[in-house]
Amino acid sequence: MNTELFGVFGDRADFERLRSPSSFDCVVEGSRITVGIRDVGFGIPGRTDVHAGDDGLCVLWGEASLPEETTTPARRMLERAIAAGPDALADVNGSHLAVVDTGREAYVATDQARTWDCFYTDAPGVRVFGSDAFEIARTVSDPTVRRDSLLEFLHLGVVLGNSTLVDELRRVPFDGRLRADGTETFDRFAYRPTEFDHVEQLAVRLERALKRRARLPGRKGLLLSAGYDSRAFLAGPTDVDESYTVSRQGARESEAAARIAEQYDSEHVAFEADGDYLTTDFETVRYGNGIRESIHVHHAAYADRMGADAMYHGLLFDTFLRGHFLPRDGVEVWGYRLPRSRLATDFDPARRLVTDKFGFVSLSDHATGFDVGVESEAFARDALDREFDRLDGRYDSPHNGCAVVGIANQPTLSFRTHLADHFLESFPAADAELLDWHLRTPPERRNTRTFRRALERIDDDVLRHRPPDRPHDSKALNEIEQFVRARTPLLSDFENAWPDRRREYDRADLDEKLFRDRPDLQDLPVRLKLRINDVQTWLGRLERDTDPEPLEILSPPAERFRLRSV
Repeated sequence: MNTELFGVFGDRADFERLRSPSSFDCVVEGSRITVGIRDVGFGIPGRTDVHAGDDGLCVLWGEASLPEETTTPARRMLERAIAAGPDALADVNGSHLAVVDTGREAYVATDQARTWDCFYTDAPGVRVFGSDAFEIARTVSDPTVRRDSLLEFLHLGVVLGNSTLVDELRRVPFDGRLRADGTETFDRFAYRPTEFDHVEQLAVRLERALKRRARLPGRKGLLLSAGYDSRAFLAGPTDVDESYTVSRQGARESEAAARIAEQYDSEHVAFEADGDYLTTDFETVRYGNGIRESIHVHHAAYADRMGADAMYHGLLFDTFLRGHFLPRDGVEVWGYRLPRSRLATDFDPARRLVTDKFGFVSLSDHATGFDVGVESEAFARDALDREFDRLDGRYDSPHNGCAVVGIANQPTLSFRTHLADHFLESFPAADAELLDWHLRTPPERRNTRTFRRALERIDDDVLRHRPPDRPHDSKALNEIEQFVRARTPLLSDFENAWPDRRREYDRADLDEKLFRDRPDLQDLPVRLKLRINDVQTWLGRLERDTDPEPLEILSPPAERFRLRSV
């Protein structure tokens, strides 16, 4: 990848047995760790920084800044870590990985929301870690597919917890750190609701988060929808040269986004799906790291046509600022569930995440040839129940439990991994002040109404152009209108913001491309077929590169998922 961190708990000779130093911008060695980095943002203020000297080693990789302005954040962080230990890492703001070697101890740490995964394994003679799961998995001499991870991926589109598709490959825990002989967790990400002016504080903190990221060099781009999240960049202190919208052909989404861009004097480019929207090759699948489905990389087919050097996006604004994973109350009308604005009060947390928030697909309902062992929804609920148990100390209520389990197992991060590999990518949702707002704001206040009011504090004209699928301020009224439209002749439904994956799948003739020799799989749901391709593509390339004995899926029939050569 163009953007990567790779390291070993060992010396430079251990590193060079596995990777060539010439493929990195910088390779540095401490007393216990050697690490290489590659990043277009290396040396830019607020981005990747390295310090290596007689006092030790510190690498801050990604978006990483300290509260005070300093030209040497890695050196300053090493000083703090020597004085105060790993808890000093709480001072680092942004989406990053931190590598610290003080001489007395050495470790790799995630940011508090694990917006970058760090994968690790024990290669012969040395523990290996890095941001690219594929590169770490290649060091495993005889990888074995983990059956439960495979089932989680096929059911939910994400591998849960700290696991991956490969049994020997693990992830540093959520809000955690990796040592040469184990892992530990911090307690930075824990809910502590308090009362304050949530709207005003969100507006102030959002402006500061955007201002911290407004000085990126080169031509600045924005992935712009007609919704609320991305327009914050245009209304705020960032200077966006060009905005990009990916949508279905002739979509009102693109038309509305163009009006928003024009309102703020940003050039607008629309990419309409025309058969190239679904990208299923290894180069795109790789960004899911074998733990997330590639369908979330909506822009993959169009990145080469985007003329920006730096790229902004609103990923996870809905999660951190608008309560995406919070279960909301609803009422059943003629088989249709109309949501209410208030939170649900009587619910099964794991079941609500399965049915409402993750992209659940039942294997039990389809002839996949794979023996789940139990009914599919029960399997998925049990898997998520284990996540609630694992993260138990971080939440104070079932609502916040749903939030942290969703955040710790966020299925959409393949979107930003791809962006970060192609542009100087900025991720303001991971700003420390916004995360603090999220953790301190009661769940009933983390909603779209609060977010909209905060946007209007920044610019009272920001909502001039309404999203096509949200003509009303009330979510309930929007849902009611959609309900009426869906059941009234001559009225069209609200458009989905994204292209229709079923239509795009058929337009690209992917059954012929992916499953020509497997007609028994062609009747499966499109999303399940895409997940099967993700699994087979990632594992198939790994098998070819590591050249072990054939990969063994731990439940027969293994060949059901060896769908094509890669």
